[in-house]
Amino acid sequence: MTNFIPVFPIEVVVYPNESYRLHISNDNYKHLITDCYGENKPFGIVPIINNRLSETGTLVDIVEVAEVWEDGRMNVVVKGSTVFKVLELIKSIPEKLYSGAIVSYLDNMTVSSPSIAQKVTGLLRQFHHLINYLPTTNKDDDQITSYDMAHTAGLSLQEELELLELLFESQRLEYLRRHLIKTIPVLANIQSMLKRSAKTNDFKNHKGFDFEANQ
Repeated sequence: MTNFIPVFPIEVVVYPNESYRLHISNDNYKHLITDCYGENKPFGIVPIINNRLSETGTLVDIVEVAEVWEDGRMNVVVKGSTVFKVLELIKSIPEKLYSGAIVSYLDNMTVSSPSIAQKVTGLLRQFHHLINYLPTTNKDDDQITSYDMAHTAGLSLQEELELLELLFESQRLEYLRRHLIKTIPVLANIQSMLKRSAKTNDFKNHKGFDFEANQ
């Protein structure tokens, strides 16, 4: 299924069911928000990475226009819904200040094995403990998805996009699992190094090696 939608290219990845707060100051996107909010229609957020427009984005709905200033700036809350593929970018739309795109909505499998999800959730807790991060979520463990975990798993923007491009929950969980298994030991080693370096000025009491006791 293909559709034409307004697009907002920014340096962020928004996932399905994720709420995201936008501050709108650019005249082009003030126009976009005004149109979409007035007509109750969604628009697409397309990530920009290394000054390049991604081919995958997320359709979002405007949940709330929280604040509007006299100069037209706005604080807006949007919520992600559907992942799409950009088929063609339409840079100029008649009588509009913003761009659009012809997109194809992608089928997205959100169900996976609970046991795999529990393993990844456990790894994420280890990661959060190492960085002294206390997540805020109202969801039970069995309701948490890869999308809920992605932004607090230490992924780069490119990696967040790669996760968005995966269309099976099992693939996304495996992506996070591999990332965390690779990242956690590195963080643990860094913390150990910092603890050792903090004690470099202390006088150390070493027991030494007892040759007779170890014969």
